[in-house]
Amino acid sequence: MPVAYLMISTREFDPQILKELRSLKGVEEAHALYGVYDIIVKTEADTMNRINEVHNKIRKLKSITSTLTMIAHEE
Repeated sequence: MPVAYLMISTREFDPQILKELRSLKGVEEAHALYGVYDIIVKTEADTMNRINEVHNKIRKLKSITSTLTMIAHEE
């Protein structure tokens, strides 16, 4: 099952965005970060197309300014 991590930068961090992210189907975890990125999200789905759909929904959230996707290597 594909797993990917999404590093997220926001205009201004708001804890409400974590609640919104955690409520999305396909989002397994979402955590606030200190550093270059504001949030890390772990996504999991049955196909890479579904991962892309989840990430596209996340990118459309209004407070998100940029993302970086890292796809986990399957062993």
